[in-house]
Amino acid sequence: MIKKPEEIREVLAKACERRELLILATPYLRFESTFVALDSTELHVLATMGREDATFGLRGPDLKMRFPDGLGFFEAPVEALGIGLRDGKRTVRLALPKALRENDQRVGYRVERVGRVAVTFSTPNNDIRASTLLDLSISGAKLHTQRDIGPGEMELGDRLLLDIPLSEDIQIHATGTVRHLRTRQVGLEFIPELAPQVLEPLSKWVFLKREEERERAALRLEQHRAPEFRSGTLLPEAGILLVTSDLSIEEPLRTCLKDLRPIARLAPVAQELKEALLSKPVLTIFHLQGTSLDEKRRMKTLMEMTQRKMPVLLLGTGVEGSVLFELASEWKASSALAWSPDRSLFLQRLVQGILRRHAKGGDSPMAPRETPYGGGV
Repeated sequence: MIKKPEEIREVLAKACERRELLILATPYLRFESTFVALDSTELHVLATMGREDATFGLRGPDLKMRFPDGLGFFEAPVEALGIGLRDGKRTVRLALPKALRENDQRVGYRVERVGRVAVTFSTPNNDIRASTLLDLSISGAKLHTQRDIGPGEMELGDRLLLDIPLSEDIQIHATGTVRHLRTRQVGLEFIPELAPQVLEPLSKWVFLKREEERERAALRLEQHRAPEFRSGTLLPEAGILLVTSDLSIEEPLRTCLKDLRPIARLAPVAQELKEALLSKPVLTIFHLQGTSLDEKRRMKTLMEMTQRKMPVLLLGTGVEGSVLFELASEWKASSALAWSPDRSLFLQRLVQGILRRHAKGGDSPMAPRETPYGGGV
């Protein structure tokens, strides 16, 4: 753990010099970005998301950044300060973190989704063998040979020369010691360790693959939890309620969220909502179509009926992002989003994150927060 301000600035300054990649993550969303510049009181990173997402989606107390450094990576809670401009690029301004937590788990992390990578290696008898890459870490690799390994061809402890053309930027030419051997599988440890000019880009590659696997694992978890939806069932148990009087918005949302949970739409009427809550939905999406006094009063009443039982998402159309965010904060919504069809992927990721956090107990309905949890207006 690094806590000294001067040491934190040194790490961040070097990351800016390298234009290092980083991940900005809320409990619900992740964005890939790049370090841009370090000022006296704040850090600039590339704004790779839309203005509304950068302005509102990153706001909240649970924003973190993660970035690779050498053979490990750093993680730190940060605060988004708004939009900036540096070197002609639109940036997200972040308050300087008070601490950096070091993590070297990538040393032992093996990437299994490596794609189709052809590998060649030479045996102790100087035979050239063709194989495919099964997994890879910064310390070793597993290969699948095209034909069986015959008796005496290879033994544990043998040293092999191998070429792994992982990408245009990462070409691994290394010596590997055999640590695992089966009929068509060879597990190798890189001895000596890879050269720095290969190790650094490989380490970043592993970092990104690790982040991608986090996303896939979270999506698989939600798909596993989602119950089968039987046609004709109006209110599926453990589904998502959509409270709206606008029929046109139902189908786009149903298509967008079909891989997470089934959706049931109902009118913004108190009695219908009370009956729907008996099915124990996992999330209620309230659609706000305007900011008239009657509309806001009705929506607030309905949300108060719901929010102690489950997380709620405020979805707005025809409402300014800043106004929507203020209402979501006032009404203690889990998150808020200004909806348009081109934001389907963003909504899917946001809902996935809300469900994941609620399942872990982070959005306990008995302890609603005073502000949104970090959603994406």
